[in-house]
Amino acid sequence: MTAASDSGNNTSQAYLPDFCAASTVFIVVLIAQLIAFLLTIAAYDTPGMFLIELSKNSLFILWLALLSSVIMCLFRDKLESAGKTRAFLISFVVLLVLCAALAEIAYQVTRIFGESLIIEDSHSQFLLRTIAISSIVIALAMRYLYISSEWRRSIVLEAQARISALQALIRPHFLFNSMNTIASLTRTDPRQAEEAVEDLSDLLRANLGGSGDRTTLKAELEVAAIYQRIEKLRLGDRLNVRWDIADLPMRALIPSLTIQPLLENAIYHGIELLPDGGDVVVVGKRDDRFLEITISNPIAVGEKRAKGGNQMALANIRQRFELAYGNRATVDVESGDSAYAVKLRFPHDENSA
Repeated sequence: MTAASDSGNNTSQAYLPDFCAASTVFIVVLIAQLIAFLLTIAAYDTPGMFLIELSKNSLFILWLALLSSVIMCLFRDKLESAGKTRAFLISFVVLLVLCAALAEIAYQVTRIFGESLIIEDSHSQFLLRTIAISSIVIALAMRYLYISSEWRRSIVLEAQARISALQALIRPHFLFNSMNTIASLTRTDPRQAEEAVEDLSDLLRANLGGSGDRTTLKAELEVAAIYQRIEKLRLGDRLNVRWDIADLPMRALIPSLTIQPLLENAIYHGIELLPDGGDVVVVGKRDDRFLEITISNPIAVGEKRAKGGNQMALANIRQRFELAYGNRATVDVESGDSAYAVKLRFPHDENSA
């Protein structure tokens, strides 16, 4: 589905599916055949004529479904720009007129080829029955599209709210520790203190700034590297981050604020609780048309923090991955007695810019 403006609201989702897409046409044909089957069963009263009646109903309904798909494909953009209410009314009227026109054509063709195509109803009965059934099916379809549109819109709004919450999720202790570190550096190493202030400013800008849906891997890894440098000033030799990401294409797209929160969790829930610190390992590789990024860290036996922030970050990332990739992406967690790892797997979509 593609986004479309609806009364100037850029958070709305497309009301109508893409009838030009082969997958949509396949679903339309499948539903049309199901309707033909149900109508044939409902009217079946002559033994041995089921297949003949089914073939007649299928021929008529499939022609109607395919022509409707063509009409909706051609005028979809104009209907979307008209808004949901107008799109419903216009679509309903256009499709109903199409049904009536096709019913009239079918009846007239029957008069010419009466030996092969037989409509037992009278002219008015056939037209009225076709229009009545078509109006019910079209109304139900439009209602389904409306509900589906509202559902997608609510999912998008919820995801955007979660992104905003994640962007604002900078742990107070991190800010306090960073400011204390910078304050101590101003006396011992003013130049490094200035660099730390710049890094903290860049990190805050990335977390609290505009929320694009996706960003490049290069930009995302730069934000994570900034966070690593700030934490390195405080933890010193206790923190070591090993980056094995040479196989990753830097122009590939990833939902924003994915790597940095996971790196923050690895340090906060893992390295800080270890007296001697440890290594956070970030491994990236390309697997055919998919990319995999694994962030792992050691954990202290018997030492655990509250899982609220950790679970919130993971829940945000899972929801944004589902929104961006559907079931093509996964966020897996492997937790053992001495190690914890988060593995991201998502399609390789590259920035065309």
